[in-house]
Amino acid sequence: MWKRDVSVKPAGPAVMPGAPTRQTALGSARSELTDMRRQHEKGAVNIGKSVVVKGELSGSEDLTIDGVVEGKIELKEHVLTVGPNGKIKAKISAKVVIVLGEVVGDVTATQKLDIRENGSVDGDIVSPRIAMAEGAHFRGSVDMKRRSSTVGSNLEQSQMSHSMLGSGLRNQTGNR
Repeated sequence: MWKRDVSVKPAGPAVMPGAPTRQTALGSARSELTDMRRQHEKGAVNIGKSVVVKGELSGSEDLTIDGVVEGKIELKEHVLTVGPNGKIKAKISAKVVIVLGEVVGDVTATQKLDIRENGSVDGDIVSPRIAMAEGAHFRGSVDMKRRSSTVGSNLEQSQMSHSMLGSGLRNQTGNR
């Protein structure tokens, strides 16, 4: 049978659970770098800090904005990431919207809106899922519509059939 040697103690300083460590900070930085590499490999487009766009922006690939955009942004089936230096004054429509910078305007995300730490959204939100990190800012209204209208109609049909079944049973037992 194996016995643990109690004289051997782990090397390194004691860490309180939940306290931020150098390892967690490095892990966080690595995951962000990995996310950026994945976006680059998938052909994501990046609008840099010095770029200013005024007008309508649409596309069929993921987009990261670190510059300034005013107008309208439409990426129906793709991810829009507003970088930490991004300043958006626009109506946004995308599958997923990730905000690390500043957004002023209405946001419609068909899958999810994620406002990260230091991210800011001033405007109305329509999305089935919303995530807000501690330190994020939001001012506006939220409408958490379901992803599919068939979910609601299936629920209504189910409730109708149950109520019809119940009334049918009452009629049959009342006639006897």
